Amino acid sequence: MGAASKQNREMPPLPDLRLCRSLLFLPASNPRAIEKARGLAADMVVLDLEDAVKAADKAAARQAAVEAVAEPFPGLVAIRINSKDSLWHADVEAARRSVADFVIYPMTAGPEDIGRTAAATGKPVLAMIETARGVLAAPAIAAESAGLVAGTNDLAADLGLRPGGAREALRTGLQSILLAARAAGVAAFDGVFNRLDDPEGLEAECREGRSFGFDGKSLIHPNQIETANRLFGPSPEEVEAARLLIAAATGGAERYDGEMIERMHVEQARSVLAKARA
Repeated sequence: MGAASKQNREMPPLPDLRLCRSLLFLPASNPRAIEKARGLAADMVVLDLEDAVKAADKAAARQAAVEAVAEPFPGLVAIRINSKDSLWHADVEAARRSVADFVIYPMTAGPEDIGRTAAATGKPVLAMIETARGVLAAPAIAAESAGLVAGTNDLAADLGLRPGGAREALRTGLQSILLAARAAGVAAFDGVFNRLDDPEGLEAECREGRSFGFDGKSLIHPNQIETANRLFGPSPEEVEAARLLIAAATGGAERYDGEMIERMHVEQARSVLAKARA
């Protein structure tokens, strides 16, 4: 995972998060949703202790998250904690006691947020980039993180954008997040799609996110999983094209199917097959 290993050199090797297509966020205070998630195809389930949980339920949700991750999920599982500036930053101790694969830190302002959280929990940390300050610090944050997650709702609010406006205004921020992640060699995930009754809009936003280069998408409802998995995973046509290209390549620059290809294209094709296998 490249730079992610800097968090703690004694940590075991991390799973390749660039193969992760869907991150489903669920309130840790909702036991029915958690149990349902054990049968879903999300590549990562995120038990949320932050925005999705009311203040009165924070302590109970914290313990519920620890207990929930003790039982297996089909994919990876993470706990999103509250930030150091909140009243509930004791979440770090619960995350440390848990067997979660990852911790997600919200409102990341700088690399020190990630280093501190990794040291306190003993776990790799994904950083949510949700403010202008976080975007500008994204390269340094990515160097300490297991991956970056675009927090598009909060970022739009921090930038003063109109609610429900087009994502065009977020493009620079999203591409900055992606560039920082790629420079550090870590995964990058697109933000959530809010309109639950707009499958066409979700599909369009997933296609856009993938065209930007994101590895997967944050989700807020189980009904969004299939779309994210399908569109952030390679299609059968892409898999077949990758196989044919690899079989035809003989090394160096050469003509293939009317185009010039070289080693870079072969590596891209191998990445497609790796994601398909995962």
